This record gives sequence, C-alpha cells and structure tokens, in this order.
Amino acid sequence: MVISLLAVAFLPVAAQSHQQELDTPDTVSLSVKSLNGRVEIIASEAQQKKVVVQASSQGTPVDSTDVQVDSKAGNIKIDVRDRGEKDRIDLVVRIPLRSKATVETEAGSVDIIGNIESAVVTTNTGTIHADVPLEALKFNFLWQLSRPRYLSDVELPEIKEKRGGFFSISGKLGEKKPKKEDRVELNFLTRRGVVLLNVDPEMVPSDLSQRPLTEAVRGIVRSGDIQLIDAIRKVSPKMFGDYARTLPPPEKEPMLQRRRPPGQVVTVVAPQLMRLNASVTDRHGRAIGGMNAGDFTVYEDGTERKVTNVVPTEEPFNLVLLLDVSGSVEERIDFIRKAARDFLNTASPQDRISIISFRDDIQLISEFTTNRQLLSKKLDEIEAGGPTAFYDALAYVLADPLKKLRGERTAVVVMSDGDDNKSFVPFPALLEALSESGALVYPLYVPSGLIPESSVPRPEITIDPLRSRYLTLTTRAEEEGRKLAAASGGVYYPIRRLDDLQRAYDDVVLQLRTAYTITYASNSTPSGHRRVRVRANRDGASVRLSPVVNVATP
Repeated sequence: MVISLLAVAFLPVAAQSHQQELDTPDTVSLSVKSLNGRVEIIASEAQQKKVVVQASSQGTPVDSTDVQVDSKAGNIKIDVRDRGEKDRIDLVVRIPLRSKATVETEAGSVDIIGNIESAVVTTNTGTIHADVPLEALKFNFLWQLSRPRYLSDVELPEIKEKRGGFFSISGKLGEKKPKKEDRVELNFLTRRGVVLLNVDPEMVPSDLSQRPLTEAVRGIVRSGDIQLIDAIRKVSPKMFGDYARTLPPPEKEPMLQRRRPPGQVVTVVAPQLMRLNASVTDRHGRAIGGMNAGDFTVYEDGTERKVTNVVPTEEPFNLVLLLDVSGSVEERIDFIRKAARDFLNTASPQDRISIISFRDDIQLISEFTTNRQLLSKKLDEIEAGGPTAFYDALAYVLADPLKKLRGERTAVVVMSDGDDNKSFVPFPALLEALSESGALVYPLYVPSGLIPESSVPRPEITIDPLRSRYLTLTTRAEEEGRKLAAASGGVYYPIRRLDDLQRAYDDVVLQLRTAYTITYASNSTPSGHRRVRVRANRDGASVRLSPVVNVATP
C-alpha cells in the first residue's frame, strides 16, 4: 500500500515550532521515537479522525527534516531527530480517543493523557506520567536498573523483585470484568526513571519515597481540609490510608465546604446599617494610613451606598510566629531565639501570639497567649537540626490552629531561608489553600549565610560589605515568598542585612494595625445575601476585605 503523507508542509505555530495535521480513521496506532526531547500524547474527542503533530524547540528552529511522519491506514510512525540538549525537539501529538500509543525515548519525559486503549513506553531516565481513566485499568510498570520510584493517585500493589534485579508493580484497578471499550492498558519499562500515575507533575514533592506521616501531616489530615489532604494522599497513599482508617468519621462537612463564600464580609450593626473591615495597600503592597470616609466608596449589589463612618481598626490579631530551625540554621539557634524575642517586643501587647518551630516536622512551642514573658521562656525549648519541611509547617498552621479562629483577624510571620526539601504538601497545593484561608502571611526570608555563627550577634560584629552583596536567597525561595505574600495579602521581606530584620518587624506591625472599620447605609434586609465591593479613592490603591469581629456600635 502506498504511504500517504497528508498536509506534508509544516505550518509555523511559533518562531521555532511547526505543526502537521493528518486525517485518520476513528482510532490510530501511534509509534514515536524521540531520544532526548519531551513527548506528550493527548487523546481527546476534539481530535476525532485527526492527528495533530506539534514540534518545538527552544534552540534551532524545527523544519520538515527534523520530524519524519509516516502514515499508513491508521498506523502512524514519528521519528524525531536527536539534537543536543539546547536544541532538543519537544513533541506534542494529539490523537483520537481509544487509540494506541508506543513511545521510545532515553532522557526525555513522556506524558500519556486521556482515554486511550493502550500505551507502551520505554525509557532510560525520563519521567513517565500517565493521566488516564482508572475504572478499568491494567498496568505493568518495570524498573531494570533501580528500585521503583513512583507516585500514584491510588494505592498500588506491593513491589515485586524479579530475576536479574528487575522490579515491577503490576495489577488491575476498577471493575473485575470491564467492557472491552472501557479497558485501558499501560506497560512502562524504564531503567532508572520515575513513574507518575494520575499525579500532576507540578505537585510532586522533592522526596518521592513513602515516608511515615509527620505530626504536621497528621494534623492536616485530622483537620478535614480536602485540598491539603488530597495532596498528601497522592504523595503517600499507603501511609495516608493506614492513618485515615484509624480516624473516626468526620462529624461535620469538610472545612472547604464550610468556608464563608466570597463577599460575605459584612456585619449588621443596626437596621439597614452594615460594617466591614478593609486593609488598603499601594502598588508595592505597603499599607496606606490616614484615610477617612471621603477616601472610600462602597458598592452593594452594584449600587453605591453612603459611607457613614470610617475608623482605624483596633481589634487584636492572632499571630503565629513560624520559625525555621532546620539544619541550615542549627549552629545559629541563639540568633533565631533572639530574633524571635525581638519580634515579641515589637508586636502590640494585645496581640495573641503562638510560636511554632519546624524542621522535618513541627514543634509547638506555645499556644496563643498575650503573656510575653512565657513566650520568651518557651523559646528555650526549641530543638534544631534536620531537613526542612516548610510547606508542611505552613499548611499545618492554616489547617489546625488558624482553622479554629476562622473569621477572626489572623496572620503568620515566617522567619526562614525559604527553602524546602522534605515536605509532603507541594507548593501549589499550599498556595491554593492559603488563598482561601483568610490569613495574612508575612515571609521574612533570611539567607543562612547572613546570620553570624557566634551565638548572639553583638553590635560590633559586621559582615564584609562585598561578601554580603552576594548573600542571596535561592531563586525559588524568592519567587515562592512573593507568591505566598501576594496570595494572602501580606508582604514579602527579603532580608539583605541584619538590621533589615528589625525594620521588617516594625513594618509588619504597622501593616497589621493599618486597617479600617467602615460603616455604611444599606437598603438590603439584615438576613439577605449581598455582594459588597469597596474602592479606595487613592491612585494605585487596592482594598482587601476581611470579616469584622466584636466591633462596638459607635
């Protein structure tokens, strides 16, 4: 039979990308060989009777000689030219549902996405990621030169060691006797790669091993926070399942289902008189003070309402001081204690403060209290050293101690170098939970090299100015610190010099205190739902609303 190449010419998609479309039968059998580039196979209804091949490179542009596509009666073969790492070619192939795919690669990652009939993947070190229906799945994962490294959305069978030093995980999921049109089969062969089954690669933590759950993680599981629990389950399904089975059934709905819907931030203080709390920041996230009634416009259900009164908010905050005492700062623990005590002395006396330290797990130093002397004494109980599970610690704070205070004014002040190497909770899941928590987060990130190795820094100790210029945080820590602050409405503080720390403390306290209680006239019934929007009449200003708690009527 004659080989037919349809739409032979590659069509430019971007400056260094090309695309080819092929008309095909309802299903196809696809074979791809690409030694170093990434290969992504996507099965979807949108590609019914059509195959779309997209090739791209961050280096040298791709032309028709770099990607050979042969099509014969529904059998499609794609060979990608092997180029250097800087010029490697990444491939995305979109195929009809219930098609078959075979992929051979060396170092490049492979993604198999959608309702396929079967996929056979062979690789050396590349990650194999499958996101497929699990209702009727048959699978066989084989590692030739290493013990299995994998993550799965569901608990998989025990690892079996075969002759020749091979390791395998195989079995079936879903229905015992599924219909033929529902069956999905996966056969993955890798020498030293990672296999991800229905786990978002962006959510994969640095440590793939199934580890016993830490106290922080157990606290998150007990909290009922669906988002965070789901992330933990995917990282350690067996350990999670074993622990979850020991817990009683939840008495109430999960926390995320009970959260206050967006917009319900007003308190009724009199018939047709409402009140809310607002924080106002400029383009750089700094609090704006000295505002009055003429500086605000309130809209309720799209209609402007009269602002009757604006006063500075005086309610105390519930503050969690979250301290990094992992191995990177172990020899500088006295500095950590002194820095924490400096913050205690800076915070307003009426603020209730809890102190939690973290390394590979959390240590509750003190519950919420206004007793500064007790808090200072408790700091001597900190135990330092070990890996860093920062994401778990912050997730625990959101899910446990702050969950009990939902609706009150809460904030978390973090002192860390911002790095994480041991968490169960991945950063994207933490960020999503934070954006819905209502808590303000103030990351104070201190490069570990900036902290003097002597016990408590003395005024005469200085750091070589030239050296201090290059004491920087990791790029990832900087980026994540800014994201944490932005998602919560807090402020990120990169500490470049030791005297920046006290200035950051002073500014955090100023940010917390600079909020306003706004009273406005309303035509809505007291029990009715209302959508409220507040605009600050200052150039570049943005407004963040939060629940009002225990505000006396003027």
